[in-house]
Amino acid sequence: MSQAKTLPPVAKSRAPLTLFDASLVWPAMADAFVKLDPRTQARSPVMFVVYVGSILTTLMYFQSLGDPAAADSGFILAVSVWLWFTVLFANFAEALAEGRSKAQAASLRGLKQTVMAKKLDTPKHGTGWLPVPGADLRKGHTILVEAGDVIPIDGEVIEGVASVDESAITGESAPVIRESGGDFSAVTGGTRVLSDWLVVRVAVNPGETFLDRMISMVEGAKRQKTPNEIALTILLVALTIVFLVVTVSLLPFSMFGVAAAGAGKPVSVTVLIALLVCLIPTTIGALLSSIGVAGMSRMMGANVIATSGRAVEAAGDVDVLLLDKTGTITLGNRQAAGFFPAPGVTEQQLADVAQLASLADETPEGRSIVVLAKQRFNIRERDMGTLKAVFIPFSANTRMSGVDIGERQVRKGAADSVRKHVEALGLPYPAEMARLVDDVSRRGSTPLAVVDAGRVMGVVELKDIVKGGIKERFAELRRMGIKTVMITGDNKLTAAAIAAEAGVDDFLAEATPEDKLKLIRDYQSQGRLVAMTGDGTNDAPALAQADVAVAMNSGTQAAKEAGNMVDLDSNPTKLLEIVEIGKQMLMTRGSLTTFSIANDIAKYFAIIPAAFVGTYPQLKALDVMNLSSPDSAIMSAVIFNALIIIVLIPLALKGVRYRAIGAAALLRRNILIYGVGGIVLPFIGIKLIDMLLSALNLV
Repeated sequence: MSQAKTLPPVAKSRAPLTLFDASLVWPAMADAFVKLDPRTQARSPVMFVVYVGSILTTLMYFQSLGDPAAADSGFILAVSVWLWFTVLFANFAEALAEGRSKAQAASLRGLKQTVMAKKLDTPKHGTGWLPVPGADLRKGHTILVEAGDVIPIDGEVIEGVASVDESAITGESAPVIRESGGDFSAVTGGTRVLSDWLVVRVAVNPGETFLDRMISMVEGAKRQKTPNEIALTILLVALTIVFLVVTVSLLPFSMFGVAAAGAGKPVSVTVLIALLVCLIPTTIGALLSSIGVAGMSRMMGANVIATSGRAVEAAGDVDVLLLDKTGTITLGNRQAAGFFPAPGVTEQQLADVAQLASLADETPEGRSIVVLAKQRFNIRERDMGTLKAVFIPFSANTRMSGVDIGERQVRKGAADSVRKHVEALGLPYPAEMARLVDDVSRRGSTPLAVVDAGRVMGVVELKDIVKGGIKERFAELRRMGIKTVMITGDNKLTAAAIAAEAGVDDFLAEATPEDKLKLIRDYQSQGRLVAMTGDGTNDAPALAQADVAVAMNSGTQAAKEAGNMVDLDSNPTKLLEIVEIGKQMLMTRGSLTTFSIANDIAKYFAIIPAAFVGTYPQLKALDVMNLSSPDSAIMSAVIFNALIIIVLIPLALKGVRYRAIGAAALLRRNILIYGVGGIVLPFIGIKLIDMLLSALNLV
């Protein structure tokens, strides 16, 4: 039998790139010139106006060289150069953001390997297999993957259980267990089996793997515009058109003023172009694309793959979070916390029987019952072989497990299931049991009833531990106006107690897939955006319906295809971080838009008086900045307009600092910091540049 051949795995670099890493800056500088292609510039209407203005002033400069009567060619050249810098700085910001995505895509592409797969003739372990190139596998084929093998392509485990090293994909060194059935059956191409073996049914065709989709998502991020971004672009275009019309009308207005006064000189076309560039929202126009790409990059940095910028933006608009209780709000492994005997039964008797029913139970709950009985009453494990006990595994139909020792049946399970079991035997069920079950449920624990040969022994309390700090996280979300809803299969009493302890706003108990879907649709019918996580096939309908659907990488293929995000770490609490990243992107865009528009107000007071003072000397009264000369005022504004883009690039890429405050408070804060700051900063910056130009006699 042939042995599968694999190339050595490519280690995935996890060293974070700094904001202005040399490996990003130099390619971005080169790309800034490549992006001068008119087809590229046309994608941003605001910057396209600056681009056209740069071309016009350049042509006017060359024209002035051959015309002795023309205006000062040096001034025209200086304006032209700084307009080109404005375009190049905007291109650099976008290229720098894209460079981070390209680096991530290159890192992912390095994971792709040429792997020889073991294709099975029959989909069962122990049958013959043939070596075939991984590229020849097709959806529906069955392969064998053994210890040391690299999984050649995405698939679903249909037989076997094995530990798998997924560090190449997730960056986490701890291996994970993959097994047939359940919600941990999906395997990803490029990961390595560490122990045992798996029979895998191929789930995709080559070129359609999760790794391929990750690469295309990252590479395609820079070309996708979200609805809010499109709406903002329309607003910027409208403002640009308004200022364009106003600026064009100023030339005849200036010429008329000169003719009427019989003195002065009309404003030049160069000054009008500079005026237009400074008044249109160039700051946000230059940074808008980089903000969106950076948002995708931050999501990738959190080990979350988003299918598009739309998904990231939707995360920022979410106002309802649906969270599974187990593993998200609680630690997930319920532990036995106490024994509560039925009338006529001692606590030690209950502990003895509960331990007996749990000796062969390898679940965390079962093991905790054995340990608690040892700790409380020093009850030692018994030899199941000597007792000739037959272990009865848990069944979803009976909702019970236990052991049979001869004719003696020992069972533990859900209280209602145990009651039906006892009543089916024709034996009495103590009324006191209902109170015991309710008491345990009200404390947020899970009651586990125990019965020995038809005699009800009592209740074991299984306590689900709420994660530390989760209540504070929910309080932050509440301040942001986000409603949290816990989803659980527990009964209503248990769910209510856990919900109160965790601090969620609402809960859905005894949830079925249909219940989840209905709940999401109900919220959406109220105009709300809903986010949820899931990992199982039964979660797929709800994931497909949710506005932000985060599928776990460890989950089934159906769940990953239904979601619009995939969490590589398979951490359900990542949903909270995803919402924060989405909101940070929206906050960044809103803050810089506020700053850009406020900026234009200040530049208006710098340029308008200077540009038209030759026509209307009365405008000198509006020169509140007392700039050196009209030419200096215009040059200072143009230079500031270009330099502020470079200054704001780190903010656009890193994002505005996330703060868990409500929308109204956030609006007030943004207006105060970025609105007022956007007005004050240009006055200071333009004045300083004016003083420098004057000191150097450049104007």
